[in-house]
Amino acid sequence: MALKVFLIACILAVAAGEAPVHHSPPAYPAPSHYHKPHYPEEPPKYSFNYGVADHYGANFGHSETRDGYRTEGSYSVDLPDGRKQTVNYQDNGDGLEAVVNYEGEAQYPAHKPSYPAHPTYKPSYPSHPTPYPPPPPYE
Repeated sequence: MALKVFLIACILAVAAGEAPVHHSPPAYPAPSHYHKPHYPEEPPKYSFNYGVADHYGANFGHSETRDGYRTEGSYSVDLPDGRKQTVNYQDNGDGLEAVVNYEGEAQYPAHKPSYPAHPTYKPSYPSHPTPYPPPPPYE
């Protein structure tokens, strides 16, 4: 009988609990004003160039001009094998056309490390260690 009373009390406690709360979605204010982006009507027109040469061996440059859909330019770089690579490109609005040229002959010199060779390891102990003396007898 006590078990029935306990079960009924549990069921009533669960039924008397709070119902799930449903919140309404947050209301955001409408933007006060919207500015549509303005894109210029005239076609782009620009020209640029740059070059880099430093004492670490970097030597490269780039130049480009654009007038509407016509773009042309070139860039060059000194390659690690001693050659100079130059790329001339052109785009008339129908696709990029590039011509790659190389100046010089590729050089692959033998590698010479800039650090001294590692010293040969010579152990400080003799090559045939002496055996341990026998333990003293138990008395």
